[in-house]
Amino acid sequence: MISVSPSHSAPPPAPPPTTSMAVLDSAAWTPRRSAPTEAELRERLLPRTPLSLSRLWLLPLLSILLGAFLRFWHLGQPQDIAFDETYYVKDSWAIMLSGYEREWPDDADAGFAAGTPPEPLDAPSYAVHPPLGKILIGLGMRLFGAGDAFGWRFSSAVAGTLMIVLVVIAAALLFRSPIVSAIAGLALSVDGLHIAHSRLALLDIFLALFVLLAFVLLLLDRQDARKRLARRMSARSVRWGPGLGVRWWRIAAGVSCGLAVAVKWNALYFVAALGLLTVIWDLTARRAAGVRLWLPSGLLRDGIPAFLSMIPVALAVYLATWTGWFRSTGGYRRQWAAEHPDDGPQWLPAPLRSLWEYHVSAYDFHQGLSSEHTYMSQPWDWMFLGRPTSYFYESLGQGQSGCEAAKCSQQIFNQGNPGIWWAGLVALVVAVVVVAVRRDWRMASLLSLIAVGWLPWLMYPERTKFFFYALPYLPFLVLVLAGVAGLLLPGPHTRPWPARIGWIVVGLWLCAVLALAVFFWPLWSAQVLPYDHWRARMWFDNWI
Repeated sequence: MISVSPSHSAPPPAPPPTTSMAVLDSAAWTPRRSAPTEAELRERLLPRTPLSLSRLWLLPLLSILLGAFLRFWHLGQPQDIAFDETYYVKDSWAIMLSGYEREWPDDADAGFAAGTPPEPLDAPSYAVHPPLGKILIGLGMRLFGAGDAFGWRFSSAVAGTLMIVLVVIAAALLFRSPIVSAIAGLALSVDGLHIAHSRLALLDIFLALFVLLAFVLLLLDRQDARKRLARRMSARSVRWGPGLGVRWWRIAAGVSCGLAVAVKWNALYFVAALGLLTVIWDLTARRAAGVRLWLPSGLLRDGIPAFLSMIPVALAVYLATWTGWFRSTGGYRRQWAAEHPDDGPQWLPAPLRSLWEYHVSAYDFHQGLSSEHTYMSQPWDWMFLGRPTSYFYESLGQGQSGCEAAKCSQQIFNQGNPGIWWAGLVALVVAVVVVAVRRDWRMASLLSLIAVGWLPWLMYPERTKFFFYALPYLPFLVLVLAGVAGLLLPGPHTRPWPARIGWIVVGLWLCAVLALAVFFWPLWSAQVLPYDHWRARMWFDNWI
């Protein structure tokens, strides 16, 4: 994934002058056979400028505050159940009441909308997604009431805000620049797809949160592991390299991976990619440090521990999220093993055999999901905003819900900010060139995670898909955008005129992003608009 140069006996060349956008990974360094000093190794393994305590770090904080405001302002509007909230609000409340999903009366949606939710029925409900996302939604309902839309959307708004914080942290770890971090935070703060999902009780925002958290934790692990390697390298360890001990950041990343899978199973693609990334980072570190047998030693001393510290941990966390189902007697297929003693994997205990059968059934459901839907969208449309999803729409007459025109519209629309998604297409091309020319490990890592979030959906052309399936890779697209914007910003040796041009280009783009956010904000937050104003925001027929 990250190319390395061949080994030579000569000492490595001096590094190029560092800028706010230093691009060379340590993998690009040629290792030497003699053991260097710890200071030399640290410079080779972590050639990054330290984070300054400049007042410019207030800028990322402002982007976080803006994002929080956009997600919590009038969060309970509309009070109605929107789109797939009809499943997750009711399932979440049932889990809070009994530990597992249950069936509901036919008029349950109206009861929640009126603020008087009914009691669920005794029969268990067939849920095709793991319980964690619904547990998190249910916690907000516990805090603010099951009959209040603010309550069932509260956890989503918290998750969306935390994602902005994590994007800022990821940008700081990758690029070491307050300006680039602020750009990344601002872009995620004002994107329509992210705003819409932060304001609805749907699962994908939690999936995206835990995937991003795992990435940030592995960035911290990468930094910590390279410090350990520099400290523990000696003349005696040049052949195989030292062991690095317990990697607590990586274990924490395993926990986050388990939480992501416990929201939606498509997190498994990201778990695989993140596992490969952390091993590749370790291999390139050992090679750069001068370890002669860097490939076998990295696989044995880093690769196997990486698997053991992430996959079993993730599995244990995943199973723990099913505690309510395990403790129940009435959960869906909870008694399957008792009713079918000779079926299923006999080496598993009865509760796990029942859960296994449940998972087989849910997997078959997902594989066979091919029904037509008004807002279904194919993956090749996503970057172009070809077919966004409308979660809620109501046509209003004059005097209804504050409508002052002859006819008004109220909508929740997950159409992304065009200034982010369309600029993202250009940024992806630039990032590919940067990886090819400069062997930039940061861009390579981000591109791989975008690919993992997008490409697997191409394998299921007949399956019903939606634009919001792109949400988990949106943070990595934003980081690529911020990184490419950072390439345009002046470094310490940039001449005045190129510096001004860079600031002008980035500044104009950010102004366009903010202007588009203001323009489309009513569609992302269910504001009442005169019909003509709503129609003016439907730029393409596919958006209607």
